Amino acid sequence: MGRPRTNALTPAEPVDDLSPEPAREADAGTKTAPDKANSLTGSVYQQLRADLLSGHYRPGEKLRAEDLRRRFNIGSSPIREALNRLLAEGFVALEEQKGFRVAPVSGQELEELVRARCLIDGAAVAEGIKRYETGWEEGLVLALHRLSRVARRTDEEPNADNPEWERLHRAFHSALVAGCGSRWLSRISEQLFDSAERYRLLAADALSPRNELEEHRAITQACLDRRPEDATRLIEAHYASTCHTILKSFPMAGR
Repeated sequence: MGRPRTNALTPAEPVDDLSPEPAREADAGTKTAPDKANSLTGSVYQQLRADLLSGHYRPGEKLRAEDLRRRFNIGSSPIREALNRLLAEGFVALEEQKGFRVAPVSGQELEELVRARCLIDGAAVAEGIKRYETGWEEGLVLALHRLSRVARRTDEEPNADNPEWERLHRAFHSALVAGCGSRWLSRISEQLFDSAERYRLLAADALSPRNELEEHRAITQACLDRRPEDATRLIEAHYASTCHTILKSFPMAGR
């Protein structure tokens, strides 16, 4: 079923009690030990992050305190802390005195994300080829093999990506940059992947299929042949193709 494609914000609303503010004491009924509180926050964070990436919450949508408390059956503090983490990652936005909303989307931001991914992943892959460790080669080949054995779309859900394909697709791109030897490069690459993935998933039901597997194979072969310039060029073309397709299929404000 098609999804609405608007990211218009609703008119001004009353102050939401999820706005960040110093906590004077634990929420009534949720006075927990620090480790349990951290566990609650982590669980809410992971679930909300997955929902934001998948488009369960739409761009600009209000994240209402009462709805979230009822959904997770907990007080405000763990929810507020989880939302602050998502705010730092750019997945939610904060309006002064109004609380949290799902971060808006724009063509300009998507293009900036793609440029950043090209720079970071290109540098990581070039460094991986320079270092060229057997473990990286084996991990990359295995990730590609696993991805090649799973269909992106199924007969049951012809207009949505197969969740297993999504998992293996992420694993492939993680394996691609894993040989760089830098946790920072790998971490930034993963964050940029997720931010760009949010756009792809929002537009998933409107995207025309293309032979991405051959693009993945070409990138992998360039890595195995130790051709950093070709690998970088193929990565840039791969990301740009997805970007252009999303921009055509999913019109956005801010272009």
